[in-house]
Amino acid sequence: MIILQVKNATKRFNGEDLFTNVNLTIQDNSRIALVGRNGAGKSTLIKMIMDQTSIDGGEITKKKDLSIGYLAQDTGLESDKTVYAEMESVFAGVKQLENQLHEVENQMGTTTDQDQLEQLATSYDRLSAEFERQNGYGYAAEIRGVLHGFGFDEPYYNHFISELSGGQKTQLALAKLLLEKPELLILDEPTNHLDVATITWLEGYIQKYSGALLIISHDRYFLDKLVNEVYDLAHNALHHYKGNYSDYITQKAQLEDQQERAYEKQQAEIQKLQTFVDKNIVRASSTKQAQARRKQLAKMDRIDRPNSDEKVAHFTFSGNRKSGHNVLKVTDAAVGYDNNVLAEPVNLDITANQAVAIVGPNGIGKSTLLKSILGIIPFIKGNVAFGTGVDTGYYDQEQQSLHNNKTVLAELWDEHPTTPEKDIRSILGSFLFSGDDVLKQVRDLSGGEKARLLLTKLAMKHDNFLILDEPTNHLDIDSREVLETALKQFDGTILFVSHDRYFINQVATSVIEISPEGSTAYLGNYDYYVEKKDEQLAIKARNEEQKVRTDITTNNSSSKNNYQLGKEAQKKRRKMERQVQDLEHQLAELKDQRTAIEEQMVSIVQTDYEELGRLQAALDDNQAKTDEVEMQWTEKSIELEELLE
Repeated sequence: MIILQVKNATKRFNGEDLFTNVNLTIQDNSRIALVGRNGAGKSTLIKMIMDQTSIDGGEITKKKDLSIGYLAQDTGLESDKTVYAEMESVFAGVKQLENQLHEVENQMGTTTDQDQLEQLATSYDRLSAEFERQNGYGYAAEIRGVLHGFGFDEPYYNHFISELSGGQKTQLALAKLLLEKPELLILDEPTNHLDVATITWLEGYIQKYSGALLIISHDRYFLDKLVNEVYDLAHNALHHYKGNYSDYITQKAQLEDQQERAYEKQQAEIQKLQTFVDKNIVRASSTKQAQARRKQLAKMDRIDRPNSDEKVAHFTFSGNRKSGHNVLKVTDAAVGYDNNVLAEPVNLDITANQAVAIVGPNGIGKSTLLKSILGIIPFIKGNVAFGTGVDTGYYDQEQQSLHNNKTVLAELWDEHPTTPEKDIRSILGSFLFSGDDVLKQVRDLSGGEKARLLLTKLAMKHDNFLILDEPTNHLDIDSREVLETALKQFDGTILFVSHDRYFINQVATSVIEISPEGSTAYLGNYDYYVEKKDEQLAIKARNEEQKVRTDITTNNSSSKNNYQLGKEAQKKRRKMERQVQDLEHQLAELKDQRTAIEEQMVSIVQTDYEELGRLQAALDDNQAKTDEVEMQWTEKSIELEELLE
């Protein structure tokens, strides 16, 4: 069923069309990506859908009472409540129903009037059905599951949202939207401020989302996982493609190739006709044929040259000299600040022509590691050594090396005063700064423009070792692809931090994971890293299971070899040990069952309320059994201790 349609929509700024005759259709189960260059009008189109900006032509129709959840880019949740209380407020109606149910239960327990009892029973059945429909038995588990996915575990529950960082507020805004479950969920760059682990969890959660999705994102890996339709806002128009992002890229390339061939074919036909006209228009014998050809030319519907109105950045990185084989060695380093260790020990051994990606959760010290390597923030301990002939260039995601009071032209020319102005302008033009753009103040540039200016400065230094901190932040997809190509062609060494998994796959030759326990190297791209991590987790699980079995065998063997106890005492102790071990196994199984039930409750929370009621009953039964087994385990453990004394 269609829930929203954009029909022939047009938007103008300063008398010029931003886009015209745009059409977009959203079904109740749509999974749509909206892509396009920065400035193409993606966010403007969303604001038109949300009635936040006017429409200059066309119309937007919506299903009656359509609920829309909208996460604007870098929008934080503002609240004076605690984290859990704010999330729980989504279910205020459910809690009210719960209170009404308890009130009716109390009345049913005290009344002796049969008619009133029947009325109360009817009310109870109605309230109970609505309570189940609104996920009354599973909403608490759902809140915990979503908060856990964003990294807000129980210690955060009582933190006031007003005291959290901007990034955390953005994550909570998204978490609340997911709990609200609107019919249409519109997300503008939802992966900003998220680490790779959280993005992976979010992908899994959104894949199960029952409503429609409209997503703006530069995260191509994210889009590949989630969408099956792509709308591309380009050339002042919106073009529709079926499939995920990779499918869209293939289809768009094929379409552009077809358009190019059609354009070239028509140009050849135009040239042929024009040549005939030029040669024959003045000849009496053929002037009529020439006039006919000229009319044919005049009536011809001309095909525009594909992509003629789009500029593409084009640049390269190159070193002035070759470095030695050994580029960088970090030995037993502790990363952090003010004696607050974030990761230890960190070891890096980077050689020439490697492209090494650093990954890890937010707050683990990835950017701090880069700054420590460069001497900006000292290592708490450890050693760092650069190889022979290494020239280091640094891309800072915080863009602190730019000067707000300078123009774009001066930002480069001041560092390269002997370079002619026309050469500086030419280099800036390759990074899409042309004409009066070079006279803009740096403070007036967008985030994407500042990112391109930093890359321009980096390219002009001609270093052979590039250290890059989140270089794809603020870049649109086209600029990211240009950067990927430039880095893959770079005849030097790269060390970079990124949460863009597609970018890592394209550029990295190895991945280093940073954790509190230090660094772990993986010789491959991001997909290889994920594959090896999964293998390691499987091996760890098998080893832990084997350790449990070995410990049991060892304990039993020790019991048998304890000759100081009498035979009856040994027999009794072994029996007691088996009972304790059996109870421990029961507790472990109950814990696994509880986890499985809670996961089931989160996964089906949006659809099957009858099943949620059954799962809640199973959860209560599990808790009762757990309490009983824990009591038995305590009693048997005390008895066993007494036997051992």
